[in-house]
Amino acid sequence: MERRNHPNPDEEWDWRSRYPADLMRRFEVYFKTNSDAKTLPIREVKAAHIGKLTNVRGIVIRATEVKPMMSVATYTCDKCGVETYQPITSPSFNPLTMCSSDECKTNKSGGRLFLQNRGSKFTKFQEIKIQEHSDMVPIGNIPRSLTVYCRGETTRAATPGDHVSVTGVFLPMLKSGFRQLQQGLITDSYMEAHRVVKMNKTQEHEKDLGELTEEEMAMFAQKDFYDQLANSIAPEIYGHEDIKKALLLLLVGGVNRNANGLKIRGNINICLMGDPGVAKSQLLSYIDRLAPRSQYTTGRGSSGVGLTAAVMKDSVTGEMILEGGALVLADQGVCCIDEFDKMMDGDRTAIHEVMEQQTISIAKAGIMTSLNARVSILAAANPAYGRYNPKKSIEHNIQLPAALLSRFDLLWLIQDKPNHDNDRKLAEHITYVHMHSEHPPLKFTPIDMAAMRKYIALCQQRTPVVPTTLTDYITAAYVELRKESRRSSDTTFTSARTLLSIMRLATALARLRLGDIVESDDINEAMRLMEMSKDTLNASSETTFRKSKPSDAIYGIIVAMVSKKARGDSYSGVSVKMSEVQQRCVAKGYTPDQLKTAIGDYEKLNLWYTNASQTTLTFV
Repeated sequence: MERRNHPNPDEEWDWRSRYPADLMRRFEVYFKTNSDAKTLPIREVKAAHIGKLTNVRGIVIRATEVKPMMSVATYTCDKCGVETYQPITSPSFNPLTMCSSDECKTNKSGGRLFLQNRGSKFTKFQEIKIQEHSDMVPIGNIPRSLTVYCRGETTRAATPGDHVSVTGVFLPMLKSGFRQLQQGLITDSYMEAHRVVKMNKTQEHEKDLGELTEEEMAMFAQKDFYDQLANSIAPEIYGHEDIKKALLLLLVGGVNRNANGLKIRGNINICLMGDPGVAKSQLLSYIDRLAPRSQYTTGRGSSGVGLTAAVMKDSVTGEMILEGGALVLADQGVCCIDEFDKMMDGDRTAIHEVMEQQTISIAKAGIMTSLNARVSILAAANPAYGRYNPKKSIEHNIQLPAALLSRFDLLWLIQDKPNHDNDRKLAEHITYVHMHSEHPPLKFTPIDMAAMRKYIALCQQRTPVVPTTLTDYITAAYVELRKESRRSSDTTFTSARTLLSIMRLATALARLRLGDIVESDDINEAMRLMEMSKDTLNASSETTFRKSKPSDAIYGIIVAMVSKKARGDSYSGVSVKMSEVQQRCVAKGYTPDQLKTAIGDYEKLNLWYTNASQTTLTFV
């Protein structure tokens, strides 16, 4: 066909010379820097780097849709039918109008050219905007941003919220016509991307999605790996064992349930409320560094629009677009909100929908849509009077709406109470950290962040289910919790959301041990964490059971159970089912091991005995 259309068919010629190289090329060429090349902050990219291959690092704050960009324009003449090709190398071009073929020149027919989209070549184009990390910003300055143009296979390599390393050529943004006269000698700049790689948040290397080594798997296969993982979270902070276990479950998360339009969230929300100086903000900053995807914000520095989404005008297309806030950027991650009590009431209501429905509904500037915000919220707040006042009720101390408190799966109240032994250990811990810049020696080697990220990612691949055999056990335990809340005068908002919280915590525990089925031990541990968080809110929790030994407290619980069945003051011959005893003790916050120890201790004292199958307990 090409030889027949040629004026001289017998002449030797190469048909490739007629077509531009960009039209026939089936590959893309990109460059990358050496492995030992230093990554520059965005602030350090200056005029000396124009036209050079540069490597920068930052967080993606905006990414446009991928659109086709014309690289070769193809025209067809309406007189002679000859195709004309125009390679495009600049942001704008002037279309060809007159045919330049030999036939039209000879006949002087003046054929006009018409653009053919089917014969033109388009490449993928995406504009992303990266911002420098907060730890790279000097004091008193705002973070700087850089526009990155991605073409071809470098598109869709990052989404808003990702930490990326971009290798590309730093270029000035040339304009033509009136805009060139208007801008004068100052030009905007951009980076032509050659390589976009996701990075870890704290380390200077690429995100490691590899598998765990045999040594790391052997470490996680130990019997007490649950305690080791929890104590490896912020080992520089003294105490707070149960809080660290709850934060570990927040990182792992539960399983989302989506069926026939019904959506039950699996993300766990936790609120830490306490006196000043109990390391709430340190825990939040550590979780922010540990989580693969997270955002850190404060109450006064955040508005409702900054948390959800803002409507802006796109500089490239001129359309109204949505730019996601902190909750959208932390999608499928953790959003840490410090000074939660200092937030304005109007801004705090923007979080209600996110905490339960996991979406953000927008109806602004003609844009009506719903954005995904599948995020776990970790909030830290101070009581209403700065410090917790035990002489006032919980409502006066917390002063947060009940609709918001019920959306938190766990609400921890951390009080700074004077205690001689505890204060001495805390002071020794703090002075050691201050002198050596590391945590004191522990009974085990703390697990590093990289191994914890790998294991958490491995846990999140599991989808454990609750077996039908545990249905009655969970139901009875929840009914017991409701009975306790009705009997006592506490206001810890025991509702149906409490039952869902127990299911989420139990599912996260099953994920943590890489199990596919939730077991009764997972339910017991979830209820123990729930009870421990409630006990921190009850002023009466200091008096009776918590200062006594667990065995004595469990004995008091069992005696209160059989007091109705006893004849007068005699408990002789009265029996009680072990399943009821276990449910009541777990609801009070005691573990099955503590229950087993208490029964054995008092059996040695000949106060009661159990049958051979361990199903009933009878008083002597």
